[in-house]
Order: sequence, then C-alpha cells, then structure tokens
Amino acid sequence: MDLTAGHVWVMISAALVLLMTPGLAFFYGGMTRAKAALNMMMMSFIAVGLVGVVWVLWGYSMTGGDGIAQLFGNPFTSFGLASLIGTEDLIGAGYGATFAIITVALISGAIADRAKFGAWTIFVPIWVTAVYCPLAFMVWGGGLLSADGAVGGAVGEAIDFAGGTVVHISAGVAALVLALILGKRQGFGQDPAQRPHNIPFVMLGAALLWFGWFGFNGGAAGSAEEAGLIWINTMAAPAAAMVGWLMTERIRDGRPTSLGAASGIVAGLVAITPACANVSPIGAVGLGLLSGAVCALAVGIKYRLGFDDSLDVVAVHLVAGIVGTLSLGFIALPVEGAGGGLFYGGGAGQLVAQVVAASIAIALSAVMTAIIGLAIHKTIGFRVSADNEIGGVDLSEHAETAYEFGGLGVGGSFHPFAEQMFTPHKTTQKTTQQNVTEGIHS
Repeated sequence: MDLTAGHVWVMISAALVLLMTPGLAFFYGGMTRAKAALNMMMMSFIAVGLVGVVWVLWGYSMTGGDGIAQLFGNPFTSFGLASLIGTEDLIGAGYGATFAIITVALISGAIADRAKFGAWTIFVPIWVTAVYCPLAFMVWGGGLLSADGAVGGAVGEAIDFAGGTVVHISAGVAALVLALILGKRQGFGQDPAQRPHNIPFVMLGAALLWFGWFGFNGGAAGSAEEAGLIWINTMAAPAAAMVGWLMTERIRDGRPTSLGAASGIVAGLVAITPACANVSPIGAVGLGLLSGAVCALAVGIKYRLGFDDSLDVVAVHLVAGIVGTLSLGFIALPVEGAGGGLFYGGGAGQLVAQVVAASIAIALSAVMTAIIGLAIHKTIGFRVSADNEIGGVDLSEHAETAYEFGGLGVGGSFHPFAEQMFTPHKTTQKTTQQNVTEGIHS
C-alpha cells in the first residue's frame, strides 16, 4: 500500500505527542526545587522507556481486538505486534503508544520531591496495564463504554475524542491517590523554599505541550473539516484558559504570574481534549475561560483539605478533565441535526453519558491505583527517607544534581572516570577553591 498523506499525518502527530512527554519533563522539572529537578524529569523520561516496551509486548493488544468481559482486550492477540508487521496498523499502534506514555507521566507531578525512583519504575508498567489499557479499550476499543458496550448501550455513548476520561481524569485521580499514600512533603504549606526553581523551564514546557497537543487532538481527525475545527479549538481553548487563569490571579492576588499563564494553558488544553471535535470555536473559548478560572481556584483545595499534590496535577488535570468531559453534556454540537448538548436542545442524554463515563474512570483509577500504590509502599517503600528528602532526591536517587556551580560542592558525587579526569588537576582545583573561599571572606 502506498504511503498516503493520512498516514504521514498520523506519524507526524505521533511524533508531536511523543515530544509532549519531554515537554512535560521541563514543565514539571521547573516547578520543583533545584535539588529535585533531575529526578522529576527522569520520572517522565523513564515513562517513555517502560511504557514503550509494555505497549509493544502487550499494551496495544489490551486496547483493542477481542474483549474480555468488555473490560480489556486479550493481551496475547498481537503480542509483540508480530501480527501487525506488513500492515498499516503499525502506524496507529505507534500513535496510541504516545498517549499511554504521557498519561502515566502526568501522575508523577503529584509526588515530586519525595518518591523513590525504583518504586516509580515498578508502578509505571503495572498502572499502564491495569488502568490505562482497560480504560482505552472501554472508551475507544469497543468495550464497556462504547456504543455497543453494556454501559454505553444503556445510557448512551460518551464523547471523548482525545482522552478526557482515558488520559486526564484517570491520571488526575491516580495523582491524588498516590499523594495520599506518600503523605505530605516536610514543610508542606510552611517552607517558602518549596517553590518553582526555574520558571523559564515551566514556560518552555508549556510551549512544547501546546505544540504537541495539536497532534494529540488532531491526529485522529477523519476529514479536513474536522481537522480544521480541532486545530482552531486547540488554539482557542488554552488561549482563553490562560486569560481566565490570569484574570483570576489578578482579582484574587493582585498580580498575574508567568506560572499562572503556563498553568492556564495546560488547563485549557486538558479541558478541550475530550471536546475538541465536538464543540464550536465559541464553545471552546467559553470552555477555556471556565477551565482557567476554575483550575486557578482549585489549586487552593490541597491546602484546605490537607493533601500534598506537589505540582497541582489534581487541580489542573483532574478538575479540567472533569470540566471538559461534562461540558459536552451542555455544548456538544448536534450531529447532522440530531443530538447535541442541552444548549442545543439535545436533552439530558449526553450529559448522563458523560457523567457515567467520568464516574467509571474515577472509580477504576482510584481503586487500582490504591491497590498498586499501597502494595509498593508497604513492601519496598514508595517514599525516600527524611534525610534523603532534605538532602534532595537528585543526589539520593541519581547521584547527581541539575546544576554545578564551579566546584562549590553542590554537584553530584558521581563522576565517570573521576580519577583519570581530575587527578592531574588536583593542585589547580585546590587553588581555585581557595580563591573562591578567600573571595567570600574578603
């Protein structure tokens, strides 16, 4: 079969979505303290490695094909993707992998500064297998929530074009559960040092996420008309959400912030994800304004309820995911003059379907994440020691730090080929250190 423009677009979209995970690493890495930046970024990067392997071996098979009790696909149907060799289905399989990768990476922001990297590497493949793949099958693979599924057939099929339930609600709930299991960081809510150490990284990460999101939402477009609507909505909703977040900050705090601008962009992207192909551009603007304001206010929930979601995954991904998913019950466009949301005279049927799908995603992710997280926490432990948390998880987990300041003792203790590299220059290093010390005390 010849390579068509459609094939190329899906491949480019997959590359865009894969870029979102390194973008997320910058977004999250900049929001942590300097002594935890590398660990935070590594949690995203290792998700690429682990989920990429799982997807090839059994993950893809679990999201389609013959279902088991309408809950997940048979993991052995396309084990190793062997049955897809020589077919164009490999393109779609690659596209699907990038969604699974970033979904689990999103969770990591809730446990920044205090999670064992080894525990995270165990959590990632189990969670993708037990939560993401079943949800993807239920919503997109002909399972429980599809039009022919037991639930979808009874209450109506929920609209989730690009992952409001499968990606953002499931990841947001998992983030909340893990934050509760690991407990609060030392000094949570009191230590002024628990602030983002590199806002330019955060803004760079938000930019990369926005760029990649055009592939995230648009890769599955079925026509030029649908692709155009998706593109405009993916521009409009985060733009409006940024405005909504900054307006909320200006009214509440007296100043709009760059961190708020970056967070507002992501909130709008999350909210438009399930709705990108099913709302008008005006609807996307309204949804963006709403999600930006609501998520800005939701950030304070963790302080009132006493859970430590380090980087506000719950406030952005869970809340915006719910807002975007449920909004379709009100602003979904009619299809060929039929159906649609309440605002288009479509009745309450679509809203009911959206509520049911969101509820099932919340319940599945909460229960399975609690089982996986507690099992790891009660065996090998999910949280680093108090001393390692104070010293920084970059050093304790990776023997390195994000920044090296001229031999002043802030770099990592691990140096490849240290003896060969540094032995000939011991005298020079000593003199440099003495000069620095003398300069400080002079």
